[in-house]
Amino acid sequence: MAIVLGLIGVYLALGAAIAIVFVSAGVARIDPAARGARWPFRLVILPGVAALWPWMLLMWARAPRERPELRASHNGARP
Repeated sequence: MAIVLGLIGVYLALGAAIAIVFVSAGVARIDPAARGARWPFRLVILPGVAALWPWMLLMWARAPRERPELRASHNGARP
């Protein structure tokens, strides 16, 4: 029983660490609508990201990286 609780603790600790990084930097790459989201939204999704961190990490790794020249064209500016 102690081993199971230890594994759960490690899972949750990793989830908390990854969730903080993901919520601050990765959420905008997965969901463009979350780009520029304020801290209340990020606090709401934090527990879910911590619980589902393996899946969120996989989605983050598979998300396309945004190129700087595309970012300028979406804002209406010319490259």
